[in-house]
Amino acid sequence: MAAASDAPVLVGVGPEDAQPVARLAARVAAAHGRGLHLLHAFNWAAFDAPAVSSSRAEAEQLIAEATAAANENEPGVPVTAEIAEGSAVANLVRRSETAFLVVVGDGGMAHCDRCIPADSPAVQVAARAECPVLVARREPPPSGPVLVGVDGSASGELALGWALTCATRHKARLLAVWVVDSDGFIEEATERLSEMVSRHRAGHPDAAVECHVIRGEPGDVLVDQSRSAQLVVVAARGEEPLRGMLGAVSQSLLYHAPSPVLVIRGVTDTPAPDGS
Repeated sequence: MAAASDAPVLVGVGPEDAQPVARLAARVAAAHGRGLHLLHAFNWAAFDAPAVSSSRAEAEQLIAEATAAANENEPGVPVTAEIAEGSAVANLVRRSETAFLVVVGDGGMAHCDRCIPADSPAVQVAARAECPVLVARREPPPSGPVLVGVDGSASGELALGWALTCATRHKARLLAVWVVDSDGFIEEATERLSEMVSRHRAGHPDAAVECHVIRGEPGDVLVDQSRSAQLVVVAARGEEPLRGMLGAVSQSLLYHAPSPVLVIRGVTDTPAPDGS
């Protein structure tokens, strides 16, 4: 289902990283000519009346701080906000049906050495949303290239299209990386990657693109390459873009890449962003 031309960038505002998430979301919204909608979800039924009143005030303060951060970074981006009842994940997944993309914080997972649970809110939203999901980090990203992982799948090619659009709109270089498991596949992958990039560059003739085919384990290679990237774009699940699931590579990047990660759903789920 294609997002409407006025579909906003939907932002999950949480207590731990509201301001950095809002700043990044505002930058993305400005680059794509979109408005920003901030959403904080809270389960009112779990608290008694005095606690609800206090928590409501805290939620309003959180929204105010996120709005100020977005306006400071991108004063030209229109911002709306709301406080919704219920779980943050459920609200964001439901509203993702009419969003251009969703932005959420990572909950600190990029700096956590222990195993990240699969029910982490960022992982759940990335796995279940109806549109692309951008997982922000607490630290600002470097001003490096936009990195995209390509694997020859249709979903990977869609991620390439999104990455090229993002690189163009953020005035950044695109670094397209295809990871293979043996030297025998390097030549074929190099030819296919070159052909794919050439085809997608037709709509972005001024884009600066660098292509690499690297032998190794895809998750490890892309996490390593992400250390100098301002954004990483990856398909949710390579060859098998199933709803509600993330592949090993997208999970590795969500858990370990220091840069923001944009997770793209499969071909039947998400339109290319050109013309947005």
